Amino acid sequence: MVASNLIPGLQLSLRAGVAAALALVIAQFLGFQDPLYAMISAVIVTDLVPAQTRKLALPPLAGTLLGSTLGSAISTMLPPDVWVIALGILVAMFLSHLFYLQAAAKLAGYVCGIVLLEYGDAPWSYALFRMLETALGIGRPCASVSCRF
Repeated sequence: MVASNLIPGLQLSLRAGVAAALALVIAQFLGFQDPLYAMISAVIVTDLVPAQTRKLALPPLAGTLLGSTLGSAISTMLPPDVWVIALGILVAMFLSHLFYLQAAAKLAGYVCGIVLLEYGDAPWSYALFRMLETALGIGRPCASVSCRF
């Protein structure tokens, strides 16, 4: 490994680790259902360049909002079935492209699928907590983009 890669690699790793840990602790303190998503979001959006961190924040928020909302809406109308889940994923990904949110398409698809597969009894509650957890995870690195360590 070249020495010139060590400092940026350490900086990025440190930022991601600290942001993930803080997001996880805050999510647990607030009693969120799945603090894991706050941690994942914090790692996904962390970058060494502040503008890139802010740019990386939109797709997870948009994908989570679209996928959880669509999955919740579908689950109130149709029972969970392989074909319903497949259709939900298809529609979520297609809508992402239709709304010019291509970077959010895969996330929207899998969040919609998770809602349809696992959260049929309380889909809107899951959608709300998933948005809160994702926003918390994204907000942590975005709030500290001016930090230099």
